[in-house]
Amino acid sequence: MSGPDFGDSADDGHGDDDRDANADATSTGESSDENAVSIEDDGVIRWFLKTDDGTVVFARDVASSVAIVAIVGLLLFGLSGIWPPLVAVESGSMEPNMERGDLIFVVDDDRFVGDDPADGTGVVTLENGQESNHEKFGNPGDVIVFKPDGSDRRTPIIHRAHFWVEDGENWVATQADPAYLNGNDCDDISTCPAPHDGFVTKGDANYNYDQIGMNPKSNIVRPDWVSGKAMVRIPWLGHVRLTFDTIFGGTATTSPTVVGASPDGQGSAAIGAHAVGTAGVAAAGVTAAVAVTRRRF
Repeated sequence: MSGPDFGDSADDGHGDDDRDANADATSTGESSDENAVSIEDDGVIRWFLKTDDGTVVFARDVASSVAIVAIVGLLLFGLSGIWPPLVAVESGSMEPNMERGDLIFVVDDDRFVGDDPADGTGVVTLENGQESNHEKFGNPGDVIVFKPDGSDRRTPIIHRAHFWVEDGENWVATQADPAYLNGNDCDDISTCPAPHDGFVTKGDANYNYDQIGMNPKSNIVRPDWVSGKAMVRIPWLGHVRLTFDTIFGGTATTSPTVVGASPDGQGSAAIGAHAVGTAGVAAAGVTAAVAVTRRRF
């Protein structure tokens, strides 16, 4: 009579478990190897898109952010027709309809044209807008971005187009509102008679036309000096651009709202070195930041 074989029983009871654990470990290792990606097996593109390498993940996130910014920029350019499609307002001469630090979306003047635009342009003046009920930013008529005197070296101005004049016209006598002439007549104004066809402009918060005085902010604004029409205002976002301009030596200024004139328009105008009272604009590109948080357990 023989006793029970405890050795065999021990092997039978635990040997299989050990073999199963080893098999599982081997299986897990094979699965991990199968899920891993490598340049040799998968190619550079699939490896770049799928790898968990920290440096590549960071580069991938940066690349995707840049792609998003590029797509948004292209969409805005397609809608606007000009580049850059965004400008940051530098001063308060268009208050309260535009504030310093607003970001303004602008379009080419031949897009989104209202009723009764000025001859040969896509700009509706305040005078025509009053009749056609075409309003932008709280008042009749379009707000335009233009180069003062057509100069590329001066900060562009964003003001409302009040009326259209023709070459040689005594516009002070024919169309101007006396309230915005500061007591001047045509003999006192270097832009009268008009030296060419174009727009007479004014900031909504200013007391005088931009073309008033012997040293006006701009001559009569020719159509080819107009770089765009203002369409949409985004409050505060332009401060980002203006801050960068200030830090890195840009052209941002803090011009007062008015040109030193009394409310009745009879006061004397004090023009500072930065064209006081004009709303300068700094070209603002499209900016975006994409934050990606990853956790590994």
